Amino acid sequence: MTEVVSENSEVTVLLVDDNPQNLKVLYETLKDKGYRLLIANEGEKALDLAHRHQPEVILLDIMMPEMDGYEVCQRLKADAATADCAVVFLSALDDLQAKVKGFALGGADYISKPFQSQEVIARVKTHARVIRLERELQARNRELQGDQTRILNSISEGIYGLDEHGVIEFANPAAALVMRSPVEELIGRNFFETHFATCQDNRDGLPVQGTCRQGVAENQRNIRMRRLDGTGFPAEYRSTPKLDEGELHGAVVVFRDITAELENEAALEEARELVQEQRDQLAHASRLTTMGEMAAGFAHEVNQPLTAITNYARVSKRMMGKESPDLGLLAETLDKIEAQSHRASEIIRRIRRFMKKPATGKEIISVPTLLEDTRQFAEVDMRNNEGGIDLSVPDSLPEVMADPIQVQQVALNLIRNALEATRSANASTPVEVSAEVLGTSCVRIQVRDHGVGLPDDAEDKLFLPFYTTKDEGMGIGLATCRSLIQAQGGDIGFERPDGAGACFYFTLPVAGATGAPCSPDANPDAEHA
Repeated sequence: MTEVVSENSEVTVLLVDDNPQNLKVLYETLKDKGYRLLIANEGEKALDLAHRHQPEVILLDIMMPEMDGYEVCQRLKADAATADCAVVFLSALDDLQAKVKGFALGGADYISKPFQSQEVIARVKTHARVIRLERELQARNRELQGDQTRILNSISEGIYGLDEHGVIEFANPAAALVMRSPVEELIGRNFFETHFATCQDNRDGLPVQGTCRQGVAENQRNIRMRRLDGTGFPAEYRSTPKLDEGELHGAVVVFRDITAELENEAALEEARELVQEQRDQLAHASRLTTMGEMAAGFAHEVNQPLTAITNYARVSKRMMGKESPDLGLLAETLDKIEAQSHRASEIIRRIRRFMKKPATGKEIISVPTLLEDTRQFAEVDMRNNEGGIDLSVPDSLPEVMADPIQVQQVALNLIRNALEATRSANASTPVEVSAEVLGTSCVRIQVRDHGVGLPDDAEDKLFLPFYTTKDEGMGIGLATCRSLIQAQGGDIGFERPDGAGACFYFTLPVAGATGAPCSPDANPDAEHA
């Protein structure tokens, strides 16, 4: 399938995906945004369209038959006609290695599936603008090569030439456009007094001052500049010294209005926040599903202490009806009622804590406490699957920084899967839950079962959405777990241990750790069995 779906030639965007539904989603997202859209459903057609139309942006799926997205990108960058296209990879894969490989081949960005409309729109807009500006600049440079004045007059960034005192000696038309004043009105003015409201209060700390006085090059972003009419705007500038045989004669200042760029960045950040919000909503929905599956067991859990309370209350009434009640025995019976009420309260407390939508996000948590709480929560599944859980966590384990509700959700999901796998294999060995420190900044938590094991294609599919090995499963549990752990700055995976069964693990950063301590590169021992 190769089709031109819009005739707006302002900016061309090529959509490449072998899944028609994905192409439809991308097309519907971008069709009214003023782009000329091209569509290809496989690598060779994508290369042909790209060579003929030189699109500014290419949204490129990684996982395609015959020729995957990595090879397509490599060939695009090897072709002079398409080398400058901004390639934005699309994939359900969201691991660090996939991204690194894409960027190493020349990719400009990476969007994870399922697509978020606002994220796609913001990223395409940003990359299209950058590529468009780069191409315009290249075209102008080729056309005006050898004529310095015409080059300066044609670039889109404002340019000032200042003397050593900051007086404007030269201004190009772009500077006049940004400042909304004719070039003639800018020439001769003092740069600092004209464009900075704080000039009289703090002249020494002003931008470009160090370049004019000491010959120090500067580069700053998001400073506030003022126009002649008093209005202001956020700007980015670069200043370099003007030197003549080593003698300082002022500075050349290149600047631009970044109002639109900041708005794009704000839109992208808003899209990221929306993705996080949707991730939290999915996690909460997953917890509700888990509770639905476990409802009958918890009803039995709560009913036991309530039944005991009822029986003890009846006994107490009978004892109180006697002429000479045994007060000691009565007090003992009332203590039992209190103990059973505490037991019911604790069960309900665990349920409510697991069900709630977290509002505080990450916090410092104790791994032994969290895993013990999770083990108690899984007691219903232990009885249903006629299995057991062995918990082995050293007391010296450092605290971690994470969202406790979401981490418990992941741990409970892995434990429940392990119990079900053990029952399916008619095995009686308890599920082993353990934790250890990796290096100095990462904690690894693992769940080992002795069940039926994993299929041969698990490496490629197990954490993808809607893939499941259960007859009645929906295939969202492990995909959700992966999303939740990556949001904590950790990693998740599995191993095939010697003998039967499987071992799933996830990592979390130690509280106070910086950088990405739980990435596979940071912990080369993370793949040990």
